[in-house]
Amino acid sequence: MFNALMIYIKWKQFLVMRFFCKKLYFEPNTDYMKNLIRSTLFSMMWVSLAMAQGTPTDYLSADFHKERRDKVRNLLPPNTAVVLFANAERNRANDVDYIYHQDPNFYYLTGYKEPNAVLVLFSEPQTDASGKQFNEIIYVQERNARAEQWTGKRLGVEGVKEKLGFDMVYNGKEFENFPVDFAKFDIVSFVDFKNDYRDQSGNADLFDLIKTFKEKANYPSDYNPIRNELYAMISADDGSKTEELVQTVERYLNRFPDMREDEFLNDFVNAPNDDLRKEIKNKVLMVQQSHNLDSKVLPMVMAQLRETKTPEEMKLLKKAVEISAVGQIEVMKAMHPNMSETEIQGVHEYVYKKYGAEYEGYPSIVGGGNNGCILHYIENNKMEVGNDLVLMDLGAEYHGYTADVTRTIPANGKFTPEQKAVYDIVYNAQEAGIKASVVGAPFQAPGRAAYQVVAEGLLKLGITKNEDETKIYFPHGTSHYLGLDVHDQGTYVPFQPNTVITVEPGIYIPEGSACDKKWWGIAVRIEDDILITENGPVNLSEMAPRTTEAIEAMMKQPSPLDDFKLPKLD
Repeated sequence: MFNALMIYIKWKQFLVMRFFCKKLYFEPNTDYMKNLIRSTLFSMMWVSLAMAQGTPTDYLSADFHKERRDKVRNLLPPNTAVVLFANAERNRANDVDYIYHQDPNFYYLTGYKEPNAVLVLFSEPQTDASGKQFNEIIYVQERNARAEQWTGKRLGVEGVKEKLGFDMVYNGKEFENFPVDFAKFDIVSFVDFKNDYRDQSGNADLFDLIKTFKEKANYPSDYNPIRNELYAMISADDGSKTEELVQTVERYLNRFPDMREDEFLNDFVNAPNDDLRKEIKNKVLMVQQSHNLDSKVLPMVMAQLRETKTPEEMKLLKKAVEISAVGQIEVMKAMHPNMSETEIQGVHEYVYKKYGAEYEGYPSIVGGGNNGCILHYIENNKMEVGNDLVLMDLGAEYHGYTADVTRTIPANGKFTPEQKAVYDIVYNAQEAGIKASVVGAPFQAPGRAAYQVVAEGLLKLGITKNEDETKIYFPHGTSHYLGLDVHDQGTYVPFQPNTVITVEPGIYIPEGSACDKKWWGIAVRIEDDILITENGPVNLSEMAPRTTEAIEAMMKQPSPLDDFKLPKLD
């Protein structure tokens, strides 16, 4: 009723405006004026109708984003500017783009969800030509009635001021008039540029914003963030850990072949003595002093902030986790042997949409039988899962925050003795990992605890002959941070309160493994999202059954999909 009333009011506003402009439209002799008025009237109607529709209201608040920006400033070294760009628009094929997803850091600090924008923060207040002080500026894409008719409403300058709480807001094309000289700062820090942004003519897009930044920051044409970081490490070397540094540089050279052409890095690694390395250090230091660019400070600050969650963040993250847990429950009830992996995926993702989750946090993994042994299996194209175990690793993304919940269940509703034996090892390993997820424990603690249980369990079943073989069947880590990214940013220091991690041990025995064939094709992973608190770990996804008994009981429950039938197609 409310929506209908709002649409009626907006439509009456349009009629009044049309009447008011009628004479103005017919009196001008220029086509330009006619087209301008026509476009304006249509845009007003289009936007008014869109605004009348209800949209979610539980996004992060403008106060949250402002407080996060203040936190960034407090953590920056003196006389520092940081520059952060919105994510690039990415092409899927021909003239179809992927659905746009904002850079998580940019969203975290701004709440802005559109492309073609840049945020600049300063450690200390700056003063413009008029004497006005400011400590941040954001440049956004400008309003465009024709573009908004096709791709949706843009906030524009006034919308960003009103809804996101910024004071200094400009259209992107005005970045060329940036009022501060980057050369005055000791550090200008940024996150490395995306490599797939496109230049759209006649538009202040990401390509133009980055180009302008490079010009204004005197960005060297041969600048390389990785090389710059290595140079910084060499410059800071006091001689006490030179040998370790040599090994670090050598690892980077092996990992990034293009770095092997750098004369200073090669000389540093191959120098016969420390005296020669000191000479190289002085040369590197001169290069470092030739510019003030940095790609390390901002990422470190963001990792520190995003590692722990505020109460406002936890509301959204908990909802994402609970939605994902409900998805697991509904699939348990709906599962039967003739379902396809794709159909199973669809049930999960329908639940996400039903609860208002905008996206999946990552490509959904649904692996039946041997497919579950592929850690990041995303084809999901097996036509029938049969009587195999089905490994389901999925997570809803709700207002930017993503869950990551994995359950492994028997497609026919009953674990075989072999499946149960392997499953129980993984369950006990996860229990040990969760128990180890406490404040002050090292980040590796859950993994170490889980690994030991898996190692002992595999030996007991005769699947392995010694502990060293454990990594064949348990080849991955046990935990990662969780938040705006499924593999969220963090510092990997001992656990702090209000940190959210995953605990996800697994055992994977693909066909052809060096063990009894009765184990072949069994893949089990159990993953839960754990909030670390002063009072111990809290399992946010506990509503999704984990024990074999609880899973089998849930799979006996009726499903709303039991009577859902579609016509057969050729």
